[in-house]
Amino acid sequence: MMEKLLIICVFVGIIHMIETLAYSVRLAGLKTRKLVVALSLFNIIVIVSRTANMVQAPLTGKLGDAVQSKEDLPVLLHQLQTILLAASIGTIAGALLIPSFVSIFSRMISHLEVAGSVPKMMKNIASIHTLEKAKKHVKRPRWIMLSQLRIGGVPKRLLLLNLMATTIYTVGVLSTLYASTLEPTLSKSILMSSGLINGLAMITLAVFVDPQVAILTEKVMKGESTKQSMNKMVGTLVISRLCGTVCAQILLVPAALYIAWVCKLIP
Repeated sequence: MMEKLLIICVFVGIIHMIETLAYSVRLAGLKTRKLVVALSLFNIIVIVSRTANMVQAPLTGKLGDAVQSKEDLPVLLHQLQTILLAASIGTIAGALLIPSFVSIFSRMISHLEVAGSVPKMMKNIASIHTLEKAKKHVKRPRWIMLSQLRIGGVPKRLLLLNLMATTIYTVGVLSTLYASTLEPTLSKSILMSSGLINGLAMITLAVFVDPQVAILTEKVMKGESTKQSMNKMVGTLVISRLCGTVCAQILLVPAALYIAWVCKLIP
């Protein structure tokens, strides 16, 4: 069981690391002045996240299947809390990798332009010489980056919405899994509600968060705003995302109880 939990934690960490790095894609696009290419290229990396999610989802479900009685619930709760911890660690790892990712991803954009297609680009950068040159683009995170972060200039409502969406997205599936073990007779209806919960998080991100980031990106592209303001927004969004994964720990049990209660009310 420990091996299975470790595998789940690794996949969850990768998922949250990639989703954290997604904030910095626009920084690479601004650096190269090729924003559309950057967003398109990042979709390839997103495939890794989607694949990791496809693998870890049934494995996580197996943890719920192992619950045979109420005495097993504390074990399941500890396992789910460990998975949430992995989400926080993945977010921190993504934040630390942002400087290196922006530099390396910018080079990948240039390689894509030369190659003309993704398969040719992958073939070109797969050489040992190219990989050795990539070391030059690895950058250490510096404390000065944190000291430059200020909430001033970044809408507080945007940070709050990003925190809420991250919390819901992170805890949604795990809380429904835990709720299904609290109320075995309603397990099917509870598990089916996970899509609705995650849907609310996706709608919040798509309607309220992403457009604000896109607007600021366009202003920087036009010279109406500075790159420093974009760096500040990315940094504060990453911090609010990390806070969201921490809040998910706190809301795991209350959310499960609430989901079970709502499903009881459905006639």
